[in-house]
Amino acid sequence: MAKSSILRVMISSRCNDNFPAGEEGQPLSEIRGELKKEIERLKVFRKKMFEVWINEETPPQGGNWNSSDVCLRAVDDCDILLVLYNGNAGWAEQEGGIGICHAELERGLNRAPGKVRSIDISSEKSIEELSEERHRRFQNFFGTWSPFRGAEVKTVKDLKARVKEALHCAVIELAQAGVRESSRGSKGYGDPLFWSRLDFAGREREMVEKLQDAMRDYGRLQEDGNVIARIADADILIAPHAIPAAFSIGQAKEMVGQPFLHDHNLAESLTEDVGGPLHVIACYKSATEMQAIKLLGFPDATVVSTLFGVFVADNIQKVQFAFIANCCDETNTRYGVQRFFGWLAQSGEDKYVAERARSRARIVHAIAVEMPLFSHS
Repeated sequence: MAKSSILRVMISSRCNDNFPAGEEGQPLSEIRGELKKEIERLKVFRKKMFEVWINEETPPQGGNWNSSDVCLRAVDDCDILLVLYNGNAGWAEQEGGIGICHAELERGLNRAPGKVRSIDISSEKSIEELSEERHRRFQNFFGTWSPFRGAEVKTVKDLKARVKEALHCAVIELAQAGVRESSRGSKGYGDPLFWSRLDFAGREREMVEKLQDAMRDYGRLQEDGNVIARIADADILIAPHAIPAAFSIGQAKEMVGQPFLHDHNLAESLTEDVGGPLHVIACYKSATEMQAIKLLGFPDATVVSTLFGVFVADNIQKVQFAFIANCCDETNTRYGVQRFFGWLAQSGEDKYVAERARSRARIVHAIAVEMPLFSHS
């Protein structure tokens, strides 16, 4: 990303299409140029705050750079990526390839999803003439990402208002995220120092307690310490755990073990209306995909690394758990939980989590019925 005294904003969209769609609309290239001027006029204490990148005003590059390279480098370099989505994937280098608008959005989400903001300016009219396969892929990708789109955009005035709102929110959220990230290096003060003084058992209790407190924002805490949260219109039992040191330290990892092997003990809490369990594990340090696979016990599973840590789902036994990384104090623990629930909703994974949780509850009940037979043998 850009390292400078101002914030670099990139506007990603079609240039030649009109908005609103049709002959009476204004070319997006003109709107982009107007937005660039309006945004760059903004100042804080009389000092320029933003620099806006649009490809129309980018000077020619060297012979070893093509248009796609230039645009994707701009995505990497910007601090905030504003996507004006109208369903058109843009030009592609090869027939059947990925459109440049699609590529820019995907690049931004893969590299730094927190800096991406989208404004949906699509309409039936803007999409109805897009018959090529690359446009359909882009529309499906955007729908799967399912970003929060804000108020409806019908006019150029609406569009400019949404862009400014998105920019305002992005600056605040990214600044606050930066403060949280920088606090991770300050383990010599406050809660991180207090937690570091605790032994494994004491730190585990503290981590689980803060994990429970954070998840209460998304559900209700039960007497047994588990949480019933609402995910994709379904009630799901969440079991909180904690690994109170680096994952590589056997004694700390053994305090969690493989918690899903004891799911049958939660059978009474799983009713027709409550699925699960979903295990959420606070990690004092980082967590990797390989560590998650080893805890599950076999590699053939859905394993996703994202901002909060690692999410794992076994689509056969329907076991699910999430590692919340860097839970070294209350602030980072709460923020990790917030990121986890945010990722579930934004990625669309929440509905799959709910489906697996319902299936897992039926499996747990079947195991619980069989357990007494073996305990008396």
